[in-house]
Amino acid sequence: MTSDALALLGGPKVRTKPFPAYPVIGPEERQAVLDVLDEGRLSTFIASKGENFLGGRRIREFERAFAEKTGTKYAVAFNSATAALHAAVVAVGVNPGEEVIVPPYTFTSTASCALMHGAIPVFADVDPLTFCIDPASVERAIGPLTRAIIPVHLFGQAAPMDELLDLARRKNLTIIEDAAQAPAAAYRGRMLGTLGACGVFSFQESKNLMTGEGGMLVTDDLAIAEVCQLVRNHGEAVAESFTHRTYMSEILGWNYRMTEFEAALGLAQLRKIDEQNHARQVLADHLTKRLNSVPGLMTPVVREGCDHVYYVYPLIVDEVRLGLPRDLFAEAVKAEGIPLGVGYVKPLYFSPLYQNRRAPAFEHYRGTASYAPGICPVAEELHTKTLVLIADCRPPATEEDMDDIVKAIDKVLRNRDALLAARGQGARS
Repeated sequence: MTSDALALLGGPKVRTKPFPAYPVIGPEERQAVLDVLDEGRLSTFIASKGENFLGGRRIREFERAFAEKTGTKYAVAFNSATAALHAAVVAVGVNPGEEVIVPPYTFTSTASCALMHGAIPVFADVDPLTFCIDPASVERAIGPLTRAIIPVHLFGQAAPMDELLDLARRKNLTIIEDAAQAPAAAYRGRMLGTLGACGVFSFQESKNLMTGEGGMLVTDDLAIAEVCQLVRNHGEAVAESFTHRTYMSEILGWNYRMTEFEAALGLAQLRKIDEQNHARQVLADHLTKRLNSVPGLMTPVVREGCDHVYYVYPLIVDEVRLGLPRDLFAEAVKAEGIPLGVGYVKPLYFSPLYQNRRAPAFEHYRGTASYAPGICPVAEELHTKTLVLIADCRPPATEEDMDDIVKAIDKVLRNRDALLAARGQGARS
């Protein structure tokens, strides 16, 4: 066995050590958590003069700092972005039985947040190069029950907001931005999450800005902010316009409250977000320069006016030009010690939740939403045939780590004929 033989075929790996661990936790984060423990107030949604049950000192400080960072008037902290999306659907006035247009190529809660309020997700296809929702597909999906659109700024790049905002104005629809994967990313000089009626961010531990779990909603609309404050805290009268707790639920609400631990971590991470995003961009640029000349691989397409923050690094595979099936290519690269994934998520409508309509919202729905295979062919092809994702293009990884990714890809492509022969597929021209 030669030293250049593929690891998948018994040769040595390009890389034997794991990639640097993520998330990046420094002394600032450690001290922030210790300070909360020393103070002894961990949740802080309790009675306290002047706080109106809006959370503790750090939660409110984190909200103020996040609003200032995004240039919005209001920020409302939650225990997850899923909770924030649910609250957003309630706050913008979507009614049970109405429809919300979403992409199928996203995390489940982008769509399930509508079901959580008795509304129905309708799926619109995505762009094959940027993976964000396609405005033309959105327009075709609009019907008499449509009330809102939730574009996702997927993998760290903006959805086509100019076109979507124009469409929303023409059709009298509301936009909720899902910016879970794009904190502090910009679109034509404006921060994502600030272009629609409201925007939602995720702080789950894999995100660019992480608190373990957690989320934030931002808006310039006081009414939206106050409804969200109600929704996150059992629906009780806790919004800023109320002066005392009534112990009477004004609306249906849940316990979606952030803790002081998460807020403390968030404040520490928020101070670093620009630095961390820049580090991702440097690594992505390095990887793109090394892979741009590889036939059959398309590096990320960054649309004009977009500031991509690379939650993950996506590659498009042209199987014919590459000379290998995508899944076999990915399997061989992974065997060389490089973690990567294929296809991101299966389009959401393939889930039994939609195929079998397993939510109470469907029982009284009178619309015509379809979840049939083929309704979003671009998303389906991305999942089954063309998309590869590299998650470790992020600090604390280095350019040397990126070089190992390139070495592994180069090794696999040099040995494609041996790989195909071993799998009984024959060499490709």
